[in-house]
Amino acid sequence: MDRIYNGMRASDLGTEGWHRPWSGGNGGNCLEARRLPDGRVAIRQSTDPDGPALIYTPGEISAFIQGAKAGEADFLLS
Repeated sequence: MDRIYNGMRASDLGTEGWHRPWSGGNGGNCLEARRLPDGRVAIRQSTDPDGPALIYTPGEISAFIQGAKAGEADFLLS
C-alpha cells in the first residue's frame, strides 16, 4: 500500500479487517473501523465501502471515544 491519507478510497485499504463496532438495530446506518498497520484507525461508511476513509491517530480515536462516553457528543443526537 502506498500512502495512506484522509479521503482516500476506503476500498484501497483492502477488504479485510473492517469491523462494525457501532452497528445494531439501526436500519443499516453503520460505520466500520479498521486498525491500520501503523496504529492509526480508518473509518468508513458501511453502505459506501468504495467511498472516502477518514484516518485518525490512536490519540484522536481515544479522545473521541472517551468524550462520547462522557456525553460530550450528545449535541449531535438532537
